[in-house]
Amino acid sequence: MRPALLVFAYAMAVAWFVPPLLTRLTARGISARLGLTAWLTAMASVLACATVALEFLVRAAASGWPGLAEAVCRSVAGQACTPTFYRSALFEAGLGAAAIVAALAAAVLAWHYGRSVQQARRRTRAHAEAARMTGRRLPDAGAPALGAAVLDAAALDAVVLDAVVLDAPQAVAYCVGGRPATIVLTTGALAVLDPAQLSAVLAHERAHLAGRHHLLIALTRALAVSFPAVPLFTRGPDEVARLAEMRADDAAVRRSGRRTLIAALLAMSTGTSLPAAALRTAALTGTALGATACAVTDRVQRLLEPPRRGRRARYGAALVTVTLLLALLSGLAAAFAGPLAAHGLHAG
Repeated sequence: MRPALLVFAYAMAVAWFVPPLLTRLTARGISARLGLTAWLTAMASVLACATVALEFLVRAAASGWPGLAEAVCRSVAGQACTPTFYRSALFEAGLGAAAIVAALAAAVLAWHYGRSVQQARRRTRAHAEAARMTGRRLPDAGAPALGAAVLDAAALDAVVLDAVVLDAPQAVAYCVGGRPATIVLTTGALAVLDPAQLSAVLAHERAHLAGRHHLLIALTRALAVSFPAVPLFTRGPDEVARLAEMRADDAAVRRSGRRTLIAALLAMSTGTSLPAAALRTAALTGTALGATACAVTDRVQRLLEPPRRGRRARYGAALVTVTLLLALLSGLAAAFAGPLAAHGLHAG
């Protein structure tokens, strides 16, 4: 019984005390991929350890109620717990009520989590279907909007194969998961993006789809809805979404270049195109960034001022260490806590 309680206590400690550490290590997105992995590992670790503790309690109750009553009593009171006490009708009734409440709570939380995920998937599918029905394929709508700087037909097909365009004045681009996955752009976005910037935006969205970022965000947001009092689950979704954007930025930089992506971000955020020569000056002085959202500001500053190799290595090493520790400890808990607790129950 005590090992199971220790596993549950470890899960709570990770849920309450790890988020500030991870926030500090991932605030600047120095290693977005490792940061994303660390947050997801922490959440998976908490869920795994809580499941191990609950699974032991269920097995213990099924294998013998008197033995469970004794194990619970001795875990709390030690040798002061006498057979007269833990075999009493009052104690067993209280323990039974607590077990029923815990089982019902776990069932409700699991159902609520599954329902939240299913609702998110249904909304995503409905949105993707609506976008494909009402939108136009980008080769049809995109070429006139690109003005004089039009790509040749083969290059245009290569960058816009899975994108649709919706008529809207706002400059917006996003991806919608599903089968098939869809990238959605607005006519407002096409009006401010040149061909190279459009390619960078599409590379960014395709990186989201390739990394299943939409699925990760949906799963973590469902945790926040199901466990609103757990700091790791309430803070995690925003951090996962922010790091996913930075991770997709890194992929777009490899495809289109840093300056092109920065220009595309600023164009999308401000609704106007900036001359390439004035790009860095405008970003650093706030001329462009003043009109952007905070998340975009952080992303642009990150792209403008990439960390030095030594700093990247230090943060990377720290994130790898935290991730490995979380994975190792949760794995050990899952492997040994249940058998040890069950042995202690039978021995008692």
